[in-house]
Amino acid sequence: MAKRLTKEQKLQIIMNDFKLFAKNFIKIIDNFGNTVPFVLNPEQEQFMNDMGKYNIILKGRQIGFTTLSLAYMLYSACTKPDTNYIIMTHHASVSKSLFVKLKKMYKNLPHDKYPNLFPKTLLNNRDELYLDNGSRIIIATANGEDSISGNTFQLIHLSEMAKYPADVQEEIIATCIPALAKNESSAIIIESTAYGYNTYQEMFMKAWRDKESVWKAHFYSWLAKAYEKQFRHTFDESEAWFRANNHGRRMTYEDLEHDEKILRDKYSATYRQLMFRRYYIQTNSLEKFRREFPTTPDEAFMETNKAVFDTAKIIERLHHVIPPLETKEVYDILPDVLRQYINKNLFIYHLPKPKVRHYAGVDVASGQGGDYSTMSIFDADGQQVASFYANDIPVYRFAEIVDALGRFFNYAFICVERNSLGLPLLERLRKDYGYMNLLKQKVFDQRGKRKMQLGFQTTNVTKGIIISDMKEMFELGMINIECVRTLEEMKIYQEDSKGRMGNKKGKSNFDDMVISVAMACQALKQSKYYVDI
Repeated sequence: MAKRLTKEQKLQIIMNDFKLFAKNFIKIIDNFGNTVPFVLNPEQEQFMNDMGKYNIILKGRQIGFTTLSLAYMLYSACTKPDTNYIIMTHHASVSKSLFVKLKKMYKNLPHDKYPNLFPKTLLNNRDELYLDNGSRIIIATANGEDSISGNTFQLIHLSEMAKYPADVQEEIIATCIPALAKNESSAIIIESTAYGYNTYQEMFMKAWRDKESVWKAHFYSWLAKAYEKQFRHTFDESEAWFRANNHGRRMTYEDLEHDEKILRDKYSATYRQLMFRRYYIQTNSLEKFRREFPTTPDEAFMETNKAVFDTAKIIERLHHVIPPLETKEVYDILPDVLRQYINKNLFIYHLPKPKVRHYAGVDVASGQGGDYSTMSIFDADGQQVASFYANDIPVYRFAEIVDALGRFFNYAFICVERNSLGLPLLERLRKDYGYMNLLKQKVFDQRGKRKMQLGFQTTNVTKGIIISDMKEMFELGMINIECVRTLEEMKIYQEDSKGRMGNKKGKSNFDDMVISVAMACQALKQSKYYVDI
């Protein structure tokens, strides 16, 4: 017969387990206005089980991660003496609201029942809760005073980071990392709904796609189980609305529109969830639903009304790109000059087949840490076979790389953007390396005579043409892009009110891969070869 635990033993078990502590001691206000024990929902429990040191969360609205962090900070402050915690928000009013919630959690702890179990408060003001065990929880605002530098924190939570001013996001991250306590249980949690293209978006997508990233990406869609309980009243409203407009019957598969069938078949959405989605879209918009209740991370950041390229097609392509060939598969067959770049700057998706023509586009940068020098290579069928990008390679060395890549891919027909940096690259390719398979553009001189010049001259007029050609070829399936960086650049490539095209989303985003693919499309259009293979 199992020995019964004493009261003290039970308390000790609860104090050593956050989920039990939350359920037994922490009270929250639910969506119906009731004060209830804080029982973790499935997504909150999953996060606590999977949490690493550096965490970045993309989620739908009101799934409860801010509440989770507040409760976890309070638990940790009570059970770990002399530790510090900070939660940062995007607005002072939000900071105030969250701190009121935290203090209410502390006040509702069963102090009277267990007078010696919880530390007492020494300081309790508008932005700090300081306990007599030496632990402290503070609240801060992203555009307020610097509350991070000079301190050491056991847990740092950046709430709704995507809504922080764009010019401070990167600096806040840089300040947080050295401020994190150097022990195995310290952590940073960044969580937000999507809000445009910024440092948060870059960090999340990099972590989501790069399995070797230091940051661990966590994504929670609108199909999360938590919403079934938390939005129960809205779900009921949605079903009542649907029934009222469909002779009292519930939704069936025959009622589904094309995108709803995909959600049902591919993502296992229930009819109740689909009725909620349709109801929300009727009262707001599809774009707002995708941002606040995304199905996938890519969908969360969609801005189809602004991008030059069809964002939905880009996202669909991102779901099906193939990984580049492993280093060991190509290292021994590559020229020496290319080996150091494989799967760092150079990504090969398919090896060249004998006698198959290849077409490449090149965009040249200075190699001084700003724009990227890029090269995109396709076979005659429009299948991308390789991509290269680097921002620290001078023009003379990039010329050697372009020559080596071109020759490796069956002496590819190369279109180089003819600008101030493209001209010296073209000169080196032709004179130093004897590369003959280069695109030539027909132009007229001042006397009206037609001549051929190496490379493709981009102007305000021709840039619009080459981007339009690339858009057509991509959206009609005439080219198949495998490079994730290229597709990410395409998502944020825009045309402004003055008709100028480019990446308008910040200093750390570029459009160099887009230009190199556009150049490759011009090479494919000419479909010439000046050499025998």
